[in-house]
Amino acid sequence: METKQVLAALAALAQESRLAIFRLLIQAGPSGLPAGKIGEELGIASSALSFHLKELSHAGLVTARQEGRFVIYTAQFDTMSELVGFLTENCCAGVPCGIDAPGGACLPAAGNR
Repeated sequence: METKQVLAALAALAQESRLAIFRLLIQAGPSGLPAGKIGEELGIASSALSFHLKELSHAGLVTARQEGRFVIYTAQFDTMSELVGFLTENCCAGVPCGIDAPGGACLPAAGNR
């Protein structure tokens, strides 16, 4: 993932409503949710919801598809995985995470804390 894409995704998620939308769509899974249901679940007005979904879409975090008269939004799981991978690729000084860490957590070496 390119740094420019990472910055766009992080900027899109750095807003409370957009983060809530993205987390809701992650919970919904690959089937996604209609825009109306997203607004209803999160208490976001349709005009604001449209703006937030557009921002998430431009960042590559969600996609939209038409199903009859509904627009269904789905989280882009590949983009999410790439983002997490980018953020953690240098974790543990290049040693696979969880080898000696309690609970499999990624912890920096004692001298790097």
